[in-house]
Amino acid sequence: MLSYPSAVALSIRTLNHLADLIRAERIRRQGRWRRLDAGQQALLSLAHLRNGDTSARLACGFAVSVTTAWRYVRKAIHLLAAHAEDLNAAIQRIARLAYAILDGTLIPIDRVADQRPYYSGKHKRHGVNVQVIADCKGHLIWASSTLPGAARPDRHPPHGLIDALTSANGMTFADKAYQGAGGSIRTPFKRRRHRPRLSHRQKTVNRYHAKIRAVGGRPVPTLKGWKILVKFRCCPGPPPR
Repeated sequence: MLSYPSAVALSIRTLNHLADLIRAERIRRQGRWRRLDAGQQALLSLAHLRNGDTSARLACGFAVSVTTAWRYVRKAIHLLAAHAEDLNAAIQRIARLAYAILDGTLIPIDRVADQRPYYSGKHKRHGVNVQVIADCKGHLIWASSTLPGAARPDRHPPHGLIDALTSANGMTFADKAYQGAGGSIRTPFKRRRHRPRLSHRQKTVNRYHAKIRAVGGRPVPTLKGWKILVKFRCCPGPPPR
C-alpha cells in the first residue's frame, strides 16, 4: 500500500488538548506499553475526525494495524465526550449573554433497518438531528447529542433544551421550525391558512429577526468542517451498555 504526507487543518492547541487528555488517561490506568505515544494517538484521531480518513489509511500512515487505529480513535472520542461541557454548564454561560441563537442541522446517515424515525420529510433523506446554540457573535456554545432525523424540535423539545434556555432568563432567537416551542424562544411570523399574508410590521420584524439569526448559522458550517459529520457511517442509535 502506498502512503503520502498530508495535513490536518487544526491548531497545535487542539492537538495538545487531546494529547493531554490521552496522557492523563494513560497515567490513570497505568496500562501497558502502546505502539504510539499520546501525541501520535491524538494526531491519528484528529486526522480521522477532521479529514475523514479511514482506519485503513490511518493504519498505513502511522504504521499500526487497522484494529489499533480504530481502537485509538474510539478511545479519543470517548475522552472528548467525557470532558465536553454539558447543557447546565452551557446555560450558565448563556445567562450572561444578551441573547442566544438556537439552530439545528441534519447529518445524513446510511439507511438503517429501523428507518422510519430517522427519515426527515423536510430533507427527504435519512439522518440524525443536532441542535446547536451560538452566542451573538456566532461562536458555538453547545451542541446536543443526536436525535432521530424525524424529531420535531417544536413538538419534542430535545434534552430539556427549551426549559433550560427559559431558565437562563434571556431571549433565544430561532427559525420557523421552532414555532410553538414556547418558553423564551423567539421565532419569526409565519403565514398560515387563516393568515395568507403578513402585515408590514410583521415583515419588518421578520427581517430584523433574520439579521440577528443569520449570525447563529455560523456554528453549523463549523461543525460540518469536521468530515466525520458530513455523513455518519456508524450506528445512529444510543451506544450499547
